[in-house]
Formats: sequence, structure tokens, C-alpha cells
Amino acid sequence: MNVHQIVIDTNVFVSALRSQLGASYKLLSLIKSTKFQVNLSVPLVLEYEASAKKMIGGIALNEKEIDDILNFVISKAKHWQIHYLWRPQLKDPGDDMVLELAVNANCEYIVTYNLSDFKGTDKFGVIPITPKNFLQLIGEL
Repeated sequence: MNVHQIVIDTNVFVSALRSQLGASYKLLSLIKSTKFQVNLSVPLVLEYEASAKKMIGGIALNEKEIDDILNFVISKAKHWQIHYLWRPQLKDPGDDMVLELAVNANCEYIVTYNLSDFKGTDKFGVIPITPKNFLQLIGEL
């Protein structure tokens, strides 16, 4: 069975924390499945954490709950240290960080809502895909 290698963009992680109704939440709830492997780097985890904690008071989660979710995602992910940088490739330096991780981890997909921000990643063999389309791809929608 093919296990898809993915990087989850911060906007998808944050969306999953905002609502339990969407594709982002479903994707995070499937992290323990064998259909895909999430890949992380320290800078991406720090971005997840900063973005999530900015929302405290506007979402139903407190700091400890956010930490618990982050720890769960980290425990199920494959960890990477980025050894080379190709910046700039994309408009946003934060997106370059996600692309560098995806390339280093030999990922097939970057799961994101901002497809246009990852234009040109196909030259690295990485395809930007929405959470909904990724879930359809793996037979979960």
C-alpha cells in the first residue's frame, strides 16, 4: 500500500482548530491512519504553535489543549532537519520553509488552502492540494 508523504500547511492546521466540521479537521483526525505520513520540521511546528496560540479566546481551545494537539501531531509525524535552502522560490518566506521541508522529506503533496502560493512547486515533484481533494484522493471523502 502506498503511504502518501505530506506536509500540512499552517492554514490547514489552524482551520482544523477552528472547526470540527471541515476537511482540515478530518485530515488531522486521520493522522494515525496508514494512508499518509505527516512530515514536520522545527520551524513549521513553531509556526503552527504561534498561529494557533494567537487564536486563543477566539476558538474553543485553551493553551493546554493546543499544546496537547501539537504534541499529538508531533508524535505521529516524521521529523526532518532541513539541511539546505533554496530561497527564494515562492513569494512568501513561510511558504519557502514548507516547500523546503516537502522536498527534503520527498513529499508528494503540500496540503494547503493557498494553492496559488505554491505555484511552481511541481518542478520539485511536489503538488499543492486542498484538504478536501487530498481526502478524496485517499478515499476518505
